[in-house]
Amino acid sequence: MSLDVEKIRRDFPILSRTFAGKPLVYLDSAATSHKPSVVIEAEADFYRLHNANAHRGIYTLGEEATEAFEQARATIAGFLGATDPARLVFTRGTTEAINLVALGWARPRLGSGDVIVLTEMEHHSNIVPWQLAANATGATLRYIGLTDDGRLDLPANLGSLFDDRTKVLAVTAVSNALGTINDVRALADAAHGAGAIVVVDGAQAAPHMPIDVDAIGADFFAFSGHKMLGPTASGGLIGTRERLEEMEPVFGGGDMIREVFRDHSTWNDVPFRFEAGTMQVAQQVGLARAVRYLQALGMQDVRAHEAELTRYAIDRLDAAGARVFGPESTTIHGGAVAFSYRDVHPHDLAQILNEDAVCIRAGHHCAQLVMRRYGTPATSRASFSVFNTLEEIDVLVDAVQKAGEVFAV
Repeated sequence: MSLDVEKIRRDFPILSRTFAGKPLVYLDSAATSHKPSVVIEAEADFYRLHNANAHRGIYTLGEEATEAFEQARATIAGFLGATDPARLVFTRGTTEAINLVALGWARPRLGSGDVIVLTEMEHHSNIVPWQLAANATGATLRYIGLTDDGRLDLPANLGSLFDDRTKVLAVTAVSNALGTINDVRALADAAHGAGAIVVVDGAQAAPHMPIDVDAIGADFFAFSGHKMLGPTASGGLIGTRERLEEMEPVFGGGDMIREVFRDHSTWNDVPFRFEAGTMQVAQQVGLARAVRYLQALGMQDVRAHEAELTRYAIDRLDAAGARVFGPESTTIHGGAVAFSYRDVHPHDLAQILNEDAVCIRAGHHCAQLVMRRYGTPATSRASFSVFNTLEEIDVLVDAVQKAGEVFAV
């Protein structure tokens, strides 16, 4: 079955907006996705009818809030392949989740001479926490480079990337700046063979393709709800039970403790020991509804639809004379297409496109190592979701060509 995109579009109220009489063409879902009405209503419904603090009150509203929160945990964890809901720690998104691992698992274990392996295509959220961890512990960082066509520059023997000093491999499943889909499982197997743990940035993967955190070999998998049709401040960290039990709490406060004494405290069970204070109950309930929406569409069909959009966008931009970054094959290129056009600065291009109500991202995309590798300070990026159409890509390319004419004068 293929997606009924026109029907899907009717589910997203923001897509009815026009700007200067022109319909909105939103091509920035890699930054944040729009929300269908059912997600907006699920979050509002919680506030209207069930609002209370989860895991606190024993009155009916409190029990309803707790049930909704924990049902959301089960739904979201299952969507990503974790059959044990306790393996999902709720966070505000990918950045907070990766920081939890760097602070709670890595820092207590790393020391001088230990190695953290990253890649040059990582988002800053999967670089900076590891830099801080290395600075605090004496560990060193090692980077896997990139090929000219936007893939990881890997040796034939992946095991040669790691040795007994390697403690962490942190890798993105899908690059936000290049669209590259990485073979995480192959890298994970090699890293595990050296005794390292594997931390996966799943922010650009979870919304767009079927994910099984165990099948890809992730010790930790971080994701953001706002990129997968859910509310902001939703998302989480899925870990193996063993690794979560090893982690130290990062935040102290209410409900993450078992007992508090004058000079020490004991911790609650996993995952609650990592969820200090009042959590994002309504937001995670909204994310669970987004997950059910995606499940109803079918993640294989979501992936196929976005691959079709990506192929069409690459071909049309190539034909228009743009330079497209990242892999040519959509087998390993997700639904984000980065490009440059003639000598038009990406910020200027985005501003001109805005006049036609076309929303793209311009900048370094929190991936400055990628920009340096390809000798550019910034790129333009169009990124797709379930509600985008081929016709919108035509509007994009026409607007890009018009911008080229403007700056050629």
